[in-house]
Amino acid sequence: MRASRALAVAATACAAAGLTAPLAAATNGPTNVTVSPTRVHQGGSLAVSAMGCGHGGTVTSNAFPKTALTVNASGHSAATPRIYDHATPGQYNLAVKCSDHPMVVTRSFTVIRGRGATGGIGGTMAPSTTEMAVGAALVGTAAIGGGLFLSRRRRLSGGKV
Repeated sequence: MRASRALAVAATACAAAGLTAPLAAATNGPTNVTVSPTRVHQGGSLAVSAMGCGHGGTVTSNAFPKTALTVNASGHSAATPRIYDHATPGQYNLAVKCSDHPMVVTRSFTVIRGRGATGGIGGTMAPSTTEMAVGAALVGTAAIGGGLFLSRRRRLSGGKV
């Protein structure tokens, strides 16, 4: 009888430890925090992801406004903060803090000068007035030059075929 009681107590203790371990892991704060890219242009965006923030959290830095971490179905938390246009180029730190835990994890990234390349199909920037005037002048000059060339060619041939 004594062995069966000891076995029951041991089984209960193992079950309690097994059930509380995932809860302890879930509330240990942010883990696997990643920042991509680690070098970002002024005005660009960062992709920040973390595990262990089951109820969301925040990402903060001097280079961008406070941004909320949102949680997806798989338990990953993510945020996409946008770097200030006027951020001074250099090394910055960001801090990830879960809503349900006081622990903070920091990561570093670098802000580089200028704007990134504008991708896409095109048509995002119209030509300036000066560019339009230069283009019109070039087309006009080509038309006049072509007309003069053809008229001189006809005169020199003297009507011979």
